[in-house]
Amino acid sequence: QVQLVESGGKMVQPGGSMTVSCVATGFDLNKQWMSWVRQAPGKGFEWVSRVETGSGQAFYADSVKGRFTISRDNAKNTLYLQMNDLRPEDTALYYCARGGWIFDVWGQGTQVFVSP
Repeated sequence: QVQLVESGGKMVQPGGSMTVSCVATGFDLNKQWMSWVRQAPGKGFEWVSRVETGSGQAFYADSVKGRFTISRDNAKNTLYLQMNDLRPEDTALYYCARGGWIFDVWGQGTQVFVSP
């Protein structure tokens, strides 16, 4: 059964850091392009980051570049998003998804709050 389950979302103050996780079941996460996508309150979906197979290169949206890092743990079949210097505008429901531009598998999302 192909499934993605996110976890780790919480509330932090501006400038804080947080890492969210996504455990993949039913497929090898390392053999797929994987992305993080977020939806802020009252807004649409925003692609945040992806990591590609082969080269393993990571790409980021301009809004998070330099602050966020996407990574994979092959042994745990888990995708991570390390978020540093968090800002209120980073508040969103964060989804991991299989794909780079189109996505065929989504997790349920994990909520990230950045607030004083």
